[in-house]
Amino acid sequence: MTRLSVNINKIATLRNARGGDLPNVSKAAINCEKYGAQGITVHPRPDERHIRYSDVRELKSILTTEFNIEGYPSDSFMKLVTEIKPTQVTLVPDPPDALTSSAGWDTIQNEHFLAEVIAELQSNNIRTSIFIETDLPLIENAKKTGTNRVELYTEAYARNYPADREAAIRPYLEAAKRAREVGLELNAGHDLNLDNLKYFVKTIPWIEEVSIGHALIADALYYGIEKTIGLYLQELRV
Repeated sequence: MTRLSVNINKIATLRNARGGDLPNVSKAAINCEKYGAQGITVHPRPDERHIRYSDVRELKSILTTEFNIEGYPSDSFMKLVTEIKPTQVTLVPDPPDALTSSAGWDTIQNEHFLAEVIAELQSNNIRTSIFIETDLPLIENAKKTGTNRVELYTEAYARNYPADREAAIRPYLEAAKRAREVGLELNAGHDLNLDNLKYFVKTIPWIEEVSIGHALIADALYYGIEKTIGLYLQELRV
């Protein structure tokens, strides 16, 4: 079964909108674990507009499932993650002011940079994943960086799913097959939700992990977090 990692950035966004500590990020993360999430994902950005570096340090001390930290490998980010030593670091090519992740790495142009970063992370016993699109040459070249996994950026799949789900998933299936052929494990994330998730993991059942935040937290406004996590886990049982 594909594992569910809940991205709790939106919990922090809500807290920061008002100041104070409501909702409490750590309590939310503990509840996600209690209700069945197999991992917690955060994406601290340099301006700390949602998850703060202090949140990351606190979460490390209380989480009992896998901890995945996403981000661009700036000096401050690398200092944080090599201190925290999460289960996994997912490298994303976002500029500091990006609203959300909107592109994958060019693993050809950035091969040497990524290889150096990944070597440092792995020397600290941190599993690595690269946020990537479905271009087959980029998938193939990701292997040269030494990464353990790639995370397929699924925004295009989610956007095109309502019109033609078979066409929407075709490039992802091809990319997933190529990743497996070259010996890379596979994650996926971005805009996956209760409508499109089951078809994605049923078609590509060897996905190790999906990271879902915005849609899951939005659904929790309607169903509550416990029921929502249960619904997502149900979609992953294919």
